[in-house]
Amino acid sequence: MSATAGQAADGVRSLADRFGIEPGMVVMEMGYDDDVDQELRDALTDRCGELVDEDTDEVVDAVLVWYRDGDGDLFELLVDALGPLADNGVVWLLTPKAGRPGHVEPSDVSESAPTAGLQQTSTVNAGRDWSGARLVLRRGSKAKK
Repeated sequence: MSATAGQAADGVRSLADRFGIEPGMVVMEMGYDDDVDQELRDALTDRCGELVDEDTDEVVDAVLVWYRDGDGDLFELLVDALGPLADNGVVWLLTPKAGRPGHVEPSDVSESAPTAGLQQTSTVNAGRDWSGARLVLRRGSKAKK
């Protein structure tokens, strides 16, 4: 098996690989603040180009949602993320790891995501302080367009 361009010679997957981001994808970012993981952002922009903000009129392939405890209603934020999302797109919910300021309890995600029409398919280490939950439209859910 050959390594992809995003993989290091030792076979370790890059951050962009772990997030499934490919060149040419449109990636929207929500919840940006000065505490986000800059290494992750750099890896993603190196792969796909600039991240678009939540005011975009484009249909997006992925949405990065930086969410901390106290950032407001998670359900409403996830519903907002679905607006520009392509039918086969993915939402990456990025939350501070346990013990970090703003940590979000996994139960908050497991309650809010299904209510918004999403299901969690996997999690990734998104940096020193952040975890990522991959959320996709549940089967039978229709994206609102």
